[in-house]
Amino acid sequence: MYLLTAAIITRVLVNPLSNVFQKKLTGKGMEALWVNFVSFFLLSLLCIIPAMSVEWGNYDQRFWIICTISGIFCALGNGFLVKALSKGDLSIMGPINSYKSIVSIIFGIFLLGEIPGIAGLSGVILIIIGSYFVLDTLPERFSWKLFRRKEIQYRFWAMIFTAIEAIFIKKVIQLSDVTTSFIVWCWFGAVFSLVLLLLFKIDINKHLEKTNKSIFGIFLLQIICVGLMQYTTNYVFDNMDVSYALALFQLSTIVTVILGYLAFNEQKIAMKLLGSVVMIGGSVIILLFG
Repeated sequence: MYLLTAAIITRVLVNPLSNVFQKKLTGKGMEALWVNFVSFFLLSLLCIIPAMSVEWGNYDQRFWIICTISGIFCALGNGFLVKALSKGDLSIMGPINSYKSIVSIIFGIFLLGEIPGIAGLSGVILIIIGSYFVLDTLPERFSWKLFRRKEIQYRFWAMIFTAIEAIFIKKVIQLSDVTTSFIVWCWFGAVFSLVLLLLFKIDINKHLEKTNKSIFGIFLLQIICVGLMQYTTNYVFDNMDVSYALALFQLSTIVTVILGYLAFNEQKIAMKLLGSVVMIGGSVIILLFG
């Protein structure tokens, strides 16, 4: 129980911290897809030693197919997330993640025929009310015009892809264990992040030249946070239902808003905090009682 509590607290704290370092790196001229790839690549190198003790021959074709699908959504989700952070305020991008609960309801209606009850609808209303306070701080205010902003579009795509990824990560954990699932998350994330890097013709040599000691230091801090974030996520998924875990992870939204103010001097924090608390309440209602 103590380990699980520690894992949840660590996950809630390091996820926003990783977002801070990702935003700092893109602010120094690093392309989002490059930041994404380097993070996975360096984590993959660190996984080589623990990977030597894994009996890889015990895993069948189904396991590797699920790992591949998870890796694709992982690379896409994290790529869009870093891209969103490079263009938007941290204190805006964090709270938007609460819409993941609404996305799950929509998928449930059309794919599973699940009609939300009173709790589900109440949660949706709370998320919308909370997002009014958060998004109304932008020039477009709370309106459809917001979706013209690239960072909002990127953040929603990141949210959708990471929500799908979570399903497959849980399956990988069930078929293996926490450490093995973390290793394949890093490896497959690196492979498909490299594919995206090449697909969008990112100049690797130019970015290597830009990566001086100060930038590399930020990269190291970022991969430490990303590594801790994913390992603790896997541990929590292994010890409790995903829906309960996702509800608890929403607490990182408040940390994200506070860090947006402390690290980047983002404004109108009181409104964003109020909106975040309301949105978290809506997400918790949907995930736990919907």
